[in-house]
Parts: sequence; C-alpha cells; structure tokens
Amino acid sequence: MPFQHPEEIGYGYVIERYVKRKDSDHPRYRELRSGRVLRPGWPHAKRFARHLIDDAATISDAELEALLGYEWRSRFTAAWLIGVGRRDTFRERIGDLLLASEFCFSGSAYCFALARFGTHADAEILTAYLDHYLPRTDLRYDQPAALGALLRLDAHLGTRHADRFTEPDGLWDRWVQALAHLQDSPYFTPAEQRRLTDLLCDFANGWTQP
Repeated sequence: MPFQHPEEIGYGYVIERYVKRKDSDHPRYRELRSGRVLRPGWPHAKRFARHLIDDAATISDAELEALLGYEWRSRFTAAWLIGVGRRDTFRERIGDLLLASEFCFSGSAYCFALARFGTHADAEILTAYLDHYLPRTDLRYDQPAALGALLRLDAHLGTRHADRFTEPDGLWDRWVQALAHLQDSPYFTPAEQRRLTDLLCDFANGWTQP
C-alpha cells in the first residue's frame, strides 16, 4: 500500500491532534520515544498519561488507519494508542507493519502493542519477526524490542518461544556479536530487553487501571 498523508483521505487533522499534541515541552511521539514517561519525577507524567488514555479510548479505527498509512512518527504514535487501548482488532495490521519494517523507530511501538495484547497470536507474530530478522546480522531494526516483548509474553503465557533465540551462541548472541557497537553493552541482553518491555507495559497497566 502506498504511503498517504492523512490529508489525502480526509483526516488531515490527525497529525496535529494525536502525533504532535503537546502535553509537555515536546510533541507526544518524541516524549514516548525518549522514554521520559518512565522517569521518576517527570512533572508532566500525570497530564501526559491522562491525555494518552483519553485519546486511546476515543480515537476511531479510521483515524488509526490514517496514521498507520503514513510516516514513522504517525505509525509510532498510532501503535502506542493501539497498545494502550488494547485495540487488538489491529493485531494483523500491526503484525504486517512489523514484518515489513518499512520505517525506523516505529517497530518498537508495534512490539509494545503486541506485548500489551498478550496472546499466543502475538507471540507467533514476534517469533516470525525474530526468525526473519535475527539472522540478518547486518541489520539493526527492532530485534531488541521484539525479543523483550516475546520474553514478556512467554512469562505470561507459560511458553518458551524465546528459548531458541537466547540459547548460548544462538541467534541473539550471534546478532549482537556481529554488530560491534552492541558488543559488551549491558543494554543488549535478553534480561534488559525484558525489563524494558515490562517497564513500558507496567506503566501502561498503571495508567489504565480504574
């Protein structure tokens, strides 16, 4: 499907309303990508979370599709809204976008959404992604986020999909070792990726509790 600016299909307002919406010093997509929402003491956290929850509940499917059909910022934001709202009718769409990996950055939000959905179907999508992209040791896409999401789902579902990726000298180790700037980094371990996914999902759970 060709990329379309939302204006072309009658939804030109969605970028300003959902993607650039300023609940603090920066647009929403930038705050989400920076991870500032996870930092203790961030003064805008409650307001930012409230607006995010409200938008996740009220955005229409058509508006989400308009965002998912455009560039990485809009896709990233749409996937976050889908994940926060657990809009699992978008599972197949999110899975297709993740596997296509057309843009940088947005894939981590797709992984967040799949982790939030929390089912075997989501684990299968993440497994398919890792099967395809972990052997590509020349590429750094969203392998870390996908592994972290899969590890969280394994713990939740009682499955072991991630085992064959994380075994010693397995696909994960080979992928990390092939990218020199990742070697010896404590960030690029399965445990750290699981921890980061847990932080995001636990914060989302906290925001959306009654």
